[in-house]
Formats: sequence, C-alpha cells, structure tokens
Amino acid sequence: MDATGAVCRDGFLIRLDPAQPPFTDEDYLSWVNGRNRAGGIRSFLASRDIIVEEDAAPGAPGETVARLAERKDRLFHELLDGEGSQVIAPTVDPLRRLRGAGVLVAAVSASRNAAAVLSRAGLIDDFDVRVDGVDAQRFGLAGKPDPALFLEAAGRLRTDPAEIVVTEDAESGAAAAHRGGFGLVVGIGSEARSASLKRRGADVVVTGVDAMEWAIREAPGHDRAATP
Repeated sequence: MDATGAVCRDGFLIRLDPAQPPFTDEDYLSWVNGRNRAGGIRSFLASRDIIVEEDAAPGAPGETVARLAERKDRLFHELLDGEGSQVIAPTVDPLRRLRGAGVLVAAVSASRNAAAVLSRAGLIDDFDVRVDGVDAQRFGLAGKPDPALFLEAAGRLRTDPAEIVVTEDAESGAAAAHRGGFGLVVGIGSEARSASLKRRGADVVVTGVDAMEWAIREAPGHDRAATP
C-alpha cells in the first residue's frame, strides 16, 4: 500500500503543471518503490523534471518535499485505518514454510510504517528480524539503492550476506542487494519488468513470492539461506 498515488491524484501534479500525465503504477515501481518517503518523492519529481524546495518557512506558500512527505504519511494512515492491510495469500505460505524449515527470515523496508502494516496484516510475528525506516532514521542508515538496510538485517541475523537470499520487487532494492554482496537476489515482477530488475542486480526474476522457493532451488551454486 502506498499513498504517493493519492497525493498525486489530489491535484498536486495539475497544480504544478497542467500538462503532466497522471501518476501510474509504473511510476510507483520505477521511482518510489523501495525508497524512503522523501527519497521516493524526490525520485518521482526528478523523473518528471519537476523542481520544488526541500522545505519552507511555516506559512510560506508552495509545495515542498517536506510538505508532500507529510501529506503522503497522513493519507497513508487514512488508507490504513479505513481499508486495513491486505495480505496477498500466496506470499504467506512460502514465508511460513521457510521458517518452519528453520530458515531465518527478515523483513526489510524503507518505510517507517512497516510495523503498522505488518501488525494490521497479522504478520508482525512471522519474521525473526525487522529493519525499517524507523531504524534507518535512528541509526543513520541510507535508503535503497544503498545496501545499508539489508546489511543491518544481515548483522541482526548474524549471517554472512553471501549466505542470504534477498527477494525484491523494486529495482532500487535489487541494486541494493547486489551492491551488498548478497548470495542470491530474486527479483519479483512481471515479464515486462524482468530485464529491468536483472539490469539492476537481480540474479533471477519470478512473477511472485510463491515461486521464490523454486528460484532458490534452481539457481546454480546457491543453497538455502536466510531471506530479508
């Protein structure tokens, strides 16, 4: 769940430039997914050649990155409170099978709302480790495509990154895992996105988390590993 689209649909793009095309799923996957709140906004704005200030004095007119980030967070919580957190069923069974087999599993997210989403979905206890945007802010961890979040998770798992499998649906996340020296990077996306994910660092691309176990078995030279 992401509120970037809601921020854009509330007229922000039209106010800045009436000629701007609408925000799309492809925009989210290419420029927002995997990045922290402000980073995703900066990345998306840059993709549209839109320049705004980082912040402004209270009461000063105009859009800023900080104001858009605040609005995005407010809309996100309204969506979460109103609609809850939807669980994609095929993702849960592989997760629980891995843990049942003794594989350590970590959740890594740039979002400061990750714990709230997992709690609403009833999945907060299904991970051995969670590293999220709250940790990034507390410890000064850079967001993706920097590998800092993944490396923090590896440290908490007490596992060498080379022995860890990372599953990612974001190009920035695939790049982060590749840069961090992780043993296997499994991209999750459509056939149309496969080439892009592989260019950024995915070793193999599957269409869903339910195919992840197959990808791990089939990848040459990779054994079962912890999965952030």
